[in-house]
Amino acid sequence: MTNITLSINEEVYTKMKDYSEIKWSEYVRKAIEERIQELDSLKKKKRKEGVLTMLASEDVLKKDWDNPEDERWNNV
Repeated sequence: MTNITLSINEEVYTKMKDYSEIKWSEYVRKAIEERIQELDSLKKKKRKEGVLTMLASEDVLKKDWDNPEDERWNNV
């Protein structure tokens, strides 16, 4: 097993000590594993999508995100 070093601020560390019954390294390990599984799942789904599906999704997102109020930020 490989080790990593994680930096957290002092306030968080102090609060973690209040819950000393929690094995924080195990909690973080599981959170990382779950996130990797989610990302792998998204990657597999993305591979299955066809080009037309991706283009359609892009058009829908663009329609929802493009609006006159957002345009004022283009030249900032």
